[in-house]
Amino acid sequence: MSGPASEESAIHSNPATPGIPPLPDNATPEEKDAHWFKHVYRGNQMKQLTVRAVVMGGFLGMLMAASNLYTTLTIGWSFGVAITACVMSFVIWNAMRALSGGGLSAMSILESNCMQSTASAAGYSTGATIATMFGALLLLEKNPDGKTSAAVSTFATQPIWLVGIFTLCTGLMGVFLAIPMKRQMINQEQLPFPSGIAAAETLKSLYSASKEAVYKAYSLVIALVCGALVGILNTDGDTAEKIGPLSKTFAWFKNHLIDVQFRGQYPERGFFQIDKTGHLAITGTQAAKDATLMIDAGFQPSVLLIGAGMITGLRVSLSMLAGSLLLYVFVAPKLIAMDIANGGTAGYVRSVELVGGGTIFHVYRWALWGGTGLMVFSSLTSLGMQWKTIGRAFSKSRMESRGSVPNEMKDIEVPGWWMVAGMVPIAIAMVILQIVAFQISWYAGIIAVGMSFVLSMVACRATGETDTTPIGAMGKVMQLTFALLHPKQIIPNLASAGIAANSASSSADLLTDLKSGYLLGANPRKQFIAQFCGVFFGTLAIVPIWYLMVPTKAVLEKYPAPGTQSWYRIAQVLTQGISSLADSAKYALVIGCLLGIALPLIEKFVIPKNLRKYWPSAMGLGLSWVVPFASAFSFAVGAVLSFVWSKVSKKTCETYNVPIASGLIAGESLMKAIIAMTATVIGLIYGTT
Repeated sequence: MSGPASEESAIHSNPATPGIPPLPDNATPEEKDAHWFKHVYRGNQMKQLTVRAVVMGGFLGMLMAASNLYTTLTIGWSFGVAITACVMSFVIWNAMRALSGGGLSAMSILESNCMQSTASAAGYSTGATIATMFGALLLLEKNPDGKTSAAVSTFATQPIWLVGIFTLCTGLMGVFLAIPMKRQMINQEQLPFPSGIAAAETLKSLYSASKEAVYKAYSLVIALVCGALVGILNTDGDTAEKIGPLSKTFAWFKNHLIDVQFRGQYPERGFFQIDKTGHLAITGTQAAKDATLMIDAGFQPSVLLIGAGMITGLRVSLSMLAGSLLLYVFVAPKLIAMDIANGGTAGYVRSVELVGGGTIFHVYRWALWGGTGLMVFSSLTSLGMQWKTIGRAFSKSRMESRGSVPNEMKDIEVPGWWMVAGMVPIAIAMVILQIVAFQISWYAGIIAVGMSFVLSMVACRATGETDTTPIGAMGKVMQLTFALLHPKQIIPNLASAGIAANSASSSADLLTDLKSGYLLGANPRKQFIAQFCGVFFGTLAIVPIWYLMVPTKAVLEKYPAPGTQSWYRIAQVLTQGISSLADSAKYALVIGCLLGIALPLIEKFVIPKNLRKYWPSAMGLGLSWVVPFASAFSFAVGAVLSFVWSKVSKKTCETYNVPIASGLIAGESLMKAIIAMTATVIGLIYGTT
């Protein structure tokens, strides 16, 4: 974490703004603004807010919205789009210029920055809670009598007006809530916002016309194409059958897995097999002593997961692998053996849920209790240890900063009255929506909107200081609050968490973009307008994409969707009580919560700083129990590849690791999203969906 002393001079020592004379540590807010306007500001020297920049950013953001929806359903994470959008825009626009024979002029660096702000608002800020909140609400829907979950239509149970208004309003809340925080956190305190610095440096590198910058751009594009190809090849069988040309390709590729077998002697066990999705299927039973339990855990050829491991790093990825091995090799077999041994006992509550007509054990439907408890309490504990950050969020949260705003800054900064003009109708719309759609009382709806502002301040400061946005913790705070305001009501619980999480993530992401603009000398008012436009692009994309990718409850159930399952299960416990769980799940939840508290505390107060990189990641361990084994294994493969690469050639790894990983993630997730939507459209046309 960056301390206040380093934050104060972050911009002046940053390579994105070389040669700028330093400011004294005791500089007043007016002096800081005047210094920036004189030495950094370039908004009056080149184009910035242009139609082509906004349209390009909106188009790329719409694509990245689909990508992030897929990654959220697959691994529970979404990835920032700024750097990917910068590189893709640079390559696409230069290709268009070449095709036009020089008829198109080059985009300025501030146009590209404006473009990435639009892309971030469209691709990240609008869809953060589509898969989690609305996914959890979809899981709540009961199957019709005598029918399966395939009969539960997403469109029928979640009207388009509801999803659209919710997504638009929460995204716009994030944009407007960022207004009062921008001058305080970026202009005056000059918090690092490391991802914002990285995006600014990426643009500076691309516009330097160096060979390294060009190679970096093309490496991302090549990786994106490779990711898209793999996305075609590893399409699941049911989807491939709906798209004729894919079925033959899938047929020869689907069995190209690296099998890892774990054998052990366990008395009174049956024979089982785990497939690549993490399902443990019964292949036979045998009561004889010393029967062998075989777990066949496959490695799924997904470059998306490998790319995620390359970015995440060894500590988290190896923690995921260790936790997954613990679950599938030791814990799950013992629980399943207990279930079989006691299956006929009256009143016995089965530990691990059976699906597939009673032939498949859904291991992570049980395990997510321990994993969710660990992740939630580790997030809350880490947030609690940042009490100074929280204190600064409240002590420095006034609508306008100390001192007067220099005249030259008044013409380019976003005025405070814009926030008032925007937030009043949005707040009214959100309260009405909560009352009408989610049965939330009017006073609780007002509290939800007010708390969203408070939690957004905390999330933005945490992002500015640590580059980590505690979205999970923000949502859980709202869930805990609404467990008191609306006891035993699960829908208000989920809706309130969605409001807080989406507005907080949107504010933090957009402040990160504004940090890039500040370093590059952009006009903040024009950048705000670009972000405002991006929310509309993102809403237009993510709402129909949601219905096409997840047309029914049955389709959602095929995804691991760890974030969705976590929200749903936490709401279940908070509204129905812990007594609704099997005894083994209760123990797992309690142990997970205790570990979630202990691991961060031990890391901070016991483990020496130089050894903390070897301490298990609480988030990685928790995530390992809510995703399939194949996902954890692929993360580890990516992290190990990146680590070995850094040892062989540190310079090339630092240069190309993130662009290649980002390309692999974006390529496969985009292709899988397109294939899923195409399959839905074909199913609707032929009546098979």
